[in-house]
Amino acid sequence: MVILEYSVEKPLNREPPVKDLVSSFITSKGAYDRNHGPIPHLDAEKHVVRVDGAVNNILDLKISQLQNEFQQHEVTCALQCAGNRRHTMRTLLKEVQGIDWGDGAVMNCTWKGPRLRDVLKKAAVSIPDDAKAHVAFACFQTECQDDTWYGGSIELERGMRLEGDVILALEMNGKSLPINHGYPVRVIAPGIAGARSVKWLDRITVQLGESRNYYQQHDYKILPPEATDAEEAKKFWHTVPAIQNMPVNSVIASPQSGDIITLSANGTTEIQGYALPEGDHGPVAKVEVSVDEGKTWADAEIVDGSEGRRKWCWVLWKASVKLEKGSLRRVLSRATDAGGNVQCASPLWNLRGVGYNGYGETRDVEVK
Repeated sequence: MVILEYSVEKPLNREPPVKDLVSSFITSKGAYDRNHGPIPHLDAEKHVVRVDGAVNNILDLKISQLQNEFQQHEVTCALQCAGNRRHTMRTLLKEVQGIDWGDGAVMNCTWKGPRLRDVLKKAAVSIPDDAKAHVAFACFQTECQDDTWYGGSIELERGMRLEGDVILALEMNGKSLPINHGYPVRVIAPGIAGARSVKWLDRITVQLGESRNYYQQHDYKILPPEATDAEEAKKFWHTVPAIQNMPVNSVIASPQSGDIITLSANGTTEIQGYALPEGDHGPVAKVEVSVDEGKTWADAEIVDGSEGRRKWCWVLWKASVKLEKGSLRRVLSRATDAGGNVQCASPLWNLRGVGYNGYGETRDVEVK
């Protein structure tokens, strides 16, 4: 019998204070949790992952096989909820549906496990290379709030791409996956919305269409502004694509909105934050800050801290800026990635409040 923590009615959803989040390049503690149902406690010795669908060889892989029969690949990447920064969209634009995530629904971790492509090669995918196929992931361990199981999918081409770095993670930051982050095995799809990195993985299916799960079909989509409520949204769910790549973004972690700060002797204060590249267009190439409502911008210093490839990582950054004394001061940030994607001032509103990447900001700061 599988032991469950939390419930369908009250799943574990939490984020750390963003000031704590940026205290370390690798998120070693306090990582955000996003769930749509209970957390299952699984026995790794008994757990099996089935690989099926459009393959010549159906596989039933034990955790020991995933560990010992495939080369282990390590990737450091940021993983974020599609609803990260939803609170900002809600407060600056207009009301949205969903958990009121602040700026902390993101983590930057090192993951290790076999490449998805190696597992699929062993299964011998039988779909032509030019087919617009998906590889779907499923967890059948628990019921969810809106479905009897949880699932998501990504494009097969992305999953088979060597440089796509999609893995079946068995480790997080050098240790076995924590139970709440998917033990004993989960998907890690760098650059893609966290909703597709399915935890407690039971099945991998190669198929011609997207996952039919509720959370691929009726959630985690950037609906057009005309979808103003749940009823109007019904017109668009079947036509709007599911979120895959997350947008370029940056956040100011310190000072926070409403803080009281004291300037240094030379009239400056330090601003700190994080920034993320868009999808597979990393790494972040530049972060800028503005203290005059975006009229002028100054480069921030990127504090990397990573070793090896940085394509999928966030960056931590800081900037020393001059602010006039007074109240209601506002500082903005914007990021640019290696692909030339620049963070926008404000994206279009969408009902689910996902994919928000307006300028990072801290407002109503009192400067002494």
